[in-house]
Amino acid sequence: MVEERRSDATGEQRKRQLVRAVVASAVGTSIEWYDFFLYGFAASTIFAELYFPTSDPTTGLLLALGTYFGGFAARPIGAAIFGHYGDRIGRKATLIITLLTMGVATALVGLVPTYDQIGIWGGILLTLLRLLQGISVGGEWGGSVLLATEWGKSRGGRRGFLGSWPQFGVPVGLVLGYTALQIFQPLDPYWGWRIPFLLSIVMAGVGLYIRLGILETPVFTKVVEENRVERVPVREVIVRNWREIVLSALLRTGQQAPFYIFTVFILTYATKTLGFAASDVYLYVIIAGVVSLFTVPFWGYVSDLVGRRRLYATGAAAMVVWSFVYWPLLDTRVPALVFLAIVLTSPIHDIQYGPQATFIAESFTGRLRYSGASLGYQLASVTSGGPAPLIAVWLYATYQSSLPIAIYMAICALISVIAALALKDRANQDYAVEYDEVSPRTG
Repeated sequence: MVEERRSDATGEQRKRQLVRAVVASAVGTSIEWYDFFLYGFAASTIFAELYFPTSDPTTGLLLALGTYFGGFAARPIGAAIFGHYGDRIGRKATLIITLLTMGVATALVGLVPTYDQIGIWGGILLTLLRLLQGISVGGEWGGSVLLATEWGKSRGGRRGFLGSWPQFGVPVGLVLGYTALQIFQPLDPYWGWRIPFLLSIVMAGVGLYIRLGILETPVFTKVVEENRVERVPVREVIVRNWREIVLSALLRTGQQAPFYIFTVFILTYATKTLGFAASDVYLYVIIAGVVSLFTVPFWGYVSDLVGRRRLYATGAAAMVVWSFVYWPLLDTRVPALVFLAIVLTSPIHDIQYGPQATFIAESFTGRLRYSGASLGYQLASVTSGGPAPLIAVWLYATYQSSLPIAIYMAICALISVIAALALKDRANQDYAVEYDEVSPRTG
């Protein structure tokens, strides 16, 4: 414990810990998002038939996606729970708990009996496990971002680039989740889709091993040494920084709602409406995820050069335009154009996603950063990410046109433009000094 409480690490020690922290953040979030996305993919393509059989396919799909939404509803709860402990006992210990929670919950999904075996109890068990997944993800993101950025330079430097690596875990998890279902689902109608879920416990073990090898961040160590730990950090950050929490949630609206339409609703739309083979759609989305492996850190790096607020607002404005290009390309039903539409979402979406983690984390002072960043980030899960596939299904079923979905996405993106311009850019402020002790220097 003495080693983990030292804030005066040498330059060489700090450099080694920075590399370990970035790797631990990227690997940990990759595992978490693999688990989270795996459920979303299965809910869109498998769970309606296995756990919510009904004569109306749309109703079954909505019920399956309803359990999917449950994970999003639980994410702010996880943000509050783990944000509290992350600001009190440290980033490292909290992240170990979130990883174990996700690994166990996901593995158990692979063991849930179907409707034919235990009736509606199968759907109920799925929902409960999905809630555990949501609680875990709610606490994971904030800690991973702080683990990476708080080991970097306290002022300026490459904080946007460092904060993009926890975001890097999203496309990794997406690619692994899609690929796992593609490989294992055809093997056996009952057990094939379960194997990727059961493998989660092995992946969680790998992530746990990596995270046990890192030290607590210098920023949190400094908070402890100065006896600045808040007794109830969640309450304190809501009182002090409610504006930043709300703006952070609104900031994500134009990124998160389109993202879950691009990666979840597209599975249903492209196969059942456009008539494409599921294997082709899976491949297109996998390729889009591979593209994001490069564009997420790239845009994080760019944010260090041009400023996070300016870049984010530009990315959200680009999403407004792309919303009205994406759907006409899909609706041509021309394979090359559909492929182009799906793959081009990555570099456009990632203009927001690359700098997002650092932009939000910088909005909160060190002793409240885990709670504040987590709450702001995860509230958007309830208002935009979770409802997006459900809203898309309802809009298309009601209007039999993709145009209302495009309008919905554009409105979400416009909200993000406004929020980005309203949120203070603290890229030039000292990350290790409590913000209420100095006058902010904005970039």
